[in-house]
Amino acid sequence: MSTRVVGIDMEDHKASIAAVSHPSYGQVFGDKVRRFPGLLWHSASKFGGVLRNYLKRFAQRVLKFLGSWWHTFRKVGEEDHRRVIHALKVGFALALVSQLYLIKPLYKRFDDGAIWAVMTVVVVLEFTAGATLYKGLNRGLGTFLAGFLAVFIEYISNASGHTFRAVFISVAVFLVGAGATYMRFFPSIKKNYDYGVVIFLLTFNLITVSSYRVDNVLNLAKERMYTIGIGCGICLWMTLFIFPTWSGQDLHNSTVTKLEGLAKSIKACVKEYFNDNDAEGVGQNIDDIIYQGCKLVLDSKSIDETLAVYASWEPRHARHKIPCNRYVKLGTVLRQFGYSVVALHGCLQTEIQTPKSVRALFKDPCIRLACEVSKALTELANSVKNRRQCSPEILSDHLHEALQDLDAAIKSQPRLFLGSNENHAGNMLALAAAHATQKQQKETEAKISLSSVKTDSSALLEWKTKRKTDPSELEGKTLRPQLSKIAIMSLEFSEALPFASFASLLLEIVARLDTVIEEVEELGRIAQFNEYSHGDDQIVVTCERPLKMDNHLPSDAA
Repeated sequence: MSTRVVGIDMEDHKASIAAVSHPSYGQVFGDKVRRFPGLLWHSASKFGGVLRNYLKRFAQRVLKFLGSWWHTFRKVGEEDHRRVIHALKVGFALALVSQLYLIKPLYKRFDDGAIWAVMTVVVVLEFTAGATLYKGLNRGLGTFLAGFLAVFIEYISNASGHTFRAVFISVAVFLVGAGATYMRFFPSIKKNYDYGVVIFLLTFNLITVSSYRVDNVLNLAKERMYTIGIGCGICLWMTLFIFPTWSGQDLHNSTVTKLEGLAKSIKACVKEYFNDNDAEGVGQNIDDIIYQGCKLVLDSKSIDETLAVYASWEPRHARHKIPCNRYVKLGTVLRQFGYSVVALHGCLQTEIQTPKSVRALFKDPCIRLACEVSKALTELANSVKNRRQCSPEILSDHLHEALQDLDAAIKSQPRLFLGSNENHAGNMLALAAAHATQKQQKETEAKISLSSVKTDSSALLEWKTKRKTDPSELEGKTLRPQLSKIAIMSLEFSEALPFASFASLLLEIVARLDTVIEEVEELGRIAQFNEYSHGDDQIVVTCERPLKMDNHLPSDAA
């Protein structure tokens, strides 16, 4: 009995301990309720800090993007202020043509066909007058011919009867589409009327196909021609009479800029070759001058051809008989001239260079020759810029004297280029002996390897593994290019060979200068430049920042 009582007391004691160590649900809930405001404040503070940092980074990115966008916005306008004028002209033209929709009487007259006028302004109004005339006249001519032919096809299809009308329209669309597309490959059509043929095909198909479901196709053709005529008229008025930009003038200015760029590039190349420009900034500046001058010339083919096509449509330049094809041919000659300048610049970056002590022997005549070539190119640029004939003394005696001085300087150092006969023979014998020794070693190694080759596959695998991991062979393979360079540098005339290449390219530039002068003189004769007078020598050529020529936007939509 006592044992049972003791057991009961022990159980009650354990229950009381469990009740103390394990609180009830109400106590737990109360503790959580009391701690909830603190947890909520801590979580809100943490989330607020993360959100604040995110908003701060987002604001920095937005400000950086806006700053970059504003910098680009200003840079585009500063490079060529005519871009700002063109943008304002396009905006004004669109606002003007949109009145066909906004003014009720005009909208009643044209209805939904006014959209063609808006599309015409967007597509036709280009940066230069020549480009606008090219697209505007092509679009107008293509629309007129397509409308006329579509009405004629409609008249014939109606006369043929309802049964064969669909077949007749399909055959007409096939024949006209195939014939017009084939004509686009003709050189004269592709050069001047390609856009007009595209518009002709589009208009013809729209009117002819829609005529099968529309009763009065004549009104459809008339409305389209009227609206496109209004759009083309607004474009021509904006581009010809409000701050016009001429393609012929851009082509003219581009030629002047290329001549000036080549003059600066040649002068910078020679000075960089002979001067010790230890300052990194100076060398980088000269490299930029050379790169910009050559890049402008070498990348000018498509730009010159496009500007020449657009300039041929401009009445102003047609009246003055500006020979656009001669400008294109002069650009071709300048590109060939530019290839030599690029090769001359390559001599500055060759692996093997002539020592400065050897260069100093020819420094003065080379710099003098480069300055005379640069002076001649600057005079050519000046004559083209001012539309006057070249100076008769453009190839002055100073250029011939510089050539004579360079020739005399090279002749005064014959051992640099030819070397003495004894040393030359010794070098040749040494090279021949080294070649024979190397060949003999290879034959010996081949005999040894052949005699020691085993027939089983394990021996062959061992031989391949040894060949791959042999340090002597790896060392020989690694040092072979260095040994080749050392062998080249050990030649007696190796120091003068890089300068010989540089001098030959400089003489090639002088030889090609005659072709450039002849082409500029021919351009002046055909374009009827003013006669040269001695007072023109006082003209100072200012180094203005060249205008960007890539102002034609790709807008070939219908």
